[in-house]
Amino acid sequence: MAERILSVRGGKPVYAGDLAVVEVDQVMVVDSIAQSFIERMQRDLEAVPKYPERVSIVIDHVAPASTVSVAQAQKEAREYAAATGVRLFDVGRGICHQVLMEEGLARPGWIVLGSDSHSTTYGAVAAFGTGMGATDIALAAASGKTWLRVPESVKVTFTGNLQPGVSAKDAALEMIRVLGADGATYQSVEMHAGDRFSRGERMTLANLCVEAGAKAGLVVPGGEILTDYGYDIPEWVYPQAGATYVREVVLDLDALRPRMSAPNEVDNVHDVAALSAELRGMHVDQVFIGTCTNGRIEDLREAAAVLKGRKVAPGTRLLIIPASSQVMEQAMEDGTLLTLQRAGAALGTPGCGPCMGRHQGVLAPGEVCVSTSNRNFIGRMGDKDAKVYLASPAVAAATAVMGRIALPEDVLAVVGAVGGY
Repeated sequence: MAERILSVRGGKPVYAGDLAVVEVDQVMVVDSIAQSFIERMQRDLEAVPKYPERVSIVIDHVAPASTVSVAQAQKEAREYAAATGVRLFDVGRGICHQVLMEEGLARPGWIVLGSDSHSTTYGAVAAFGTGMGATDIALAAASGKTWLRVPESVKVTFTGNLQPGVSAKDAALEMIRVLGADGATYQSVEMHAGDRFSRGERMTLANLCVEAGAKAGLVVPGGEILTDYGYDIPEWVYPQAGATYVREVVLDLDALRPRMSAPNEVDNVHDVAALSAELRGMHVDQVFIGTCTNGRIEDLREAAAVLKGRKVAPGTRLLIIPASSQVMEQAMEDGTLLTLQRAGAALGTPGCGPCMGRHQGVLAPGEVCVSTSNRNFIGRMGDKDAKVYLASPAVAAATAVMGRIALPEDVLAVVGAVGGY
């Protein structure tokens, strides 16, 4: 897929290891890097965006602003957008990757560059999405193009079907366990799933590919999942029959059970049911459900199904932050937010929240958090001595009820089948 997309978009056949110069369809700039981006554009390049309609600034990483310096940086980003005509998605609209997908700014065969490492998320809709730093992002905005070394490709084939209580997050964590934290460095992880997985689930899969070091994470379009959203899927985004890969992996969804990534590496993945009694009995101080990995409506509904009619355990706090304003509105309309609120959740402004440890729920020394996010590195969500465990929304919700690492069936066994999970 990577070779075909870059060949078509670059106007000549290219293969793994070649250099390709391609037109860029969308450049995405997040608030935490906006100042550096603007500085590169104005001071170093003395340029303005060549195609303003192809550039989006999203204020999501620290939204609303937490300090005066952050507020000033966001003020400058707003002023730059107004002066140049680029799109601005301000506080409350949501997380960059979710917003661009909702706005139709990532489409099959497109090249989407983001100043956020999880820009691999756009591969959910067969766009070549990848993260870059401020300088490369500025060059792409100024010229309308970028250059890439064409990545080698790793083929991941999903067989079988997810069992009840198992989600795409579990499949993604298992994939990272098998590949390893650096097992796909500067490679394209190409996922073959047929008509399995919704668009949101595909976003979860593509999102986590960067945790194996991938340059891109591409999910092969299947069935009518993408066409239902109005996407026009060109034939050239599909891999050719007989394509060769540097590695091939097969994952059996029938055999998959809920997974959890333990500190302090994402590929430190375990079967939740097989965790030691010590870990299963450990008190959890905070549960966080949200982020670009698992903050979509299906994720909130999954959590609400576990939490319905129940309460968050004393001594445990539950933070819920929808990925976007659209997700929040959906959750308002169908009663999901009310269920979460009644369970004792604290609801936050759509955005990244405490995922990178800058506001809205950072962790104190020694605290333990179960999160639906994508990283559990030392200091990721606050103090260096805090511990972060990554899990699915269902496992996170069950943990919030029990106050310790738990599966949904643990909740049912203790307090009865009240919630309808």
